[in-house]
Amino acid sequence: MLNLTSNKFIASLLQPVAQKLDAIEIQNAETAHFFCRLIPAQCPFERDIRFFGRVLLHIPPMCKLNPFYEQLVSLRFKALCYLADVCGEDIAAYC
Repeated sequence: MLNLTSNKFIASLLQPVAQKLDAIEIQNAETAHFFCRLIPAQCPFERDIRFFGRVLLHIPPMCKLNPFYEQLVSLRFKALCYLADVCGEDIAAYC
């Protein structure tokens, strides 16, 4: 019971930060480029440890453990959409 209560408490502390991240609007190309460079397109921590071509160990993506993962991916998507739709830039370099 203590664990469930502590999880709710932690979630209530993180919720305002998640809402702030969701509320960020991209309004210029410089900010959009900043977020596209800052937030990776793929989780950088997922790895397969191989030995002679065989997978010995699979390390799962650690990004999924980040409590703001969905908000950050959404922010990156907003930035990419801004660059492509509003600025007319080629976003292939960020994909």
